[in-house]
Amino acid sequence: MRPDFLRPLVLSGPSGVGKSTLLQRLFAEFPDKFGFSVSHTTRSPRPGEVDGQHYHFVTHDQFKNLLKDNALLEHCEFSTNLYGTSFQTVRHVQEQGRRCILDIEAQGVRQVKNTNLDPIYCFISPPSLAELRARLQGRGTETEASAQKRLSMALKEIEYAKQPGVHDIVIINDNLDRAYDVFKKVALGEKVDGDQLPPLDD
Repeated sequence: MRPDFLRPLVLSGPSGVGKSTLLQRLFAEFPDKFGFSVSHTTRSPRPGEVDGQHYHFVTHDQFKNLLKDNALLEHCEFSTNLYGTSFQTVRHVQEQGRRCILDIEAQGVRQVKNTNLDPIYCFISPPSLAELRARLQGRGTETEASAQKRLSMALKEIEYAKQPGVHDIVIINDNLDRAYDVFKKVALGEKVDGDQLPPLDD
């Protein structure tokens, strides 16, 4: 087993870039090799969501206790709800002999860098902001205002990703099969050459 396989894999990238699709393909192809860190959240379950599978649903007080106990390796607030990843959920995946994958945004990446987790950092990038805008609008679930908000967040994520040493590998999702092929190798602990981040001009 490659030594990098034992280290958690932190996956980040703008909303709409295709991280969920890449993860679904990976879990379908290797059902026994990987585990997803289930986040804690104070938001209410949506229809069909299962506690402990999609999220650990907790109260604000329970969440604050986790923070007080330094039990969370990263956390953030989004639309008045709190989200966080606990050290315990990562350990739980590792104890099963699986590689733990964390899907978090730039704020969480900054926080993880202040812990002793020592993961591999992988950033999924759109080919361009124009392409990302087209994808977000193509979903049909975004209003113009929310698409604009996600795009400005994407710009910040890519700017952060451009800083030297922030990520170990960058994958541009310009072609899903190619991006998945590179992502799969990274997930399995193989050494691969990443892509260069695209220019930020539209």
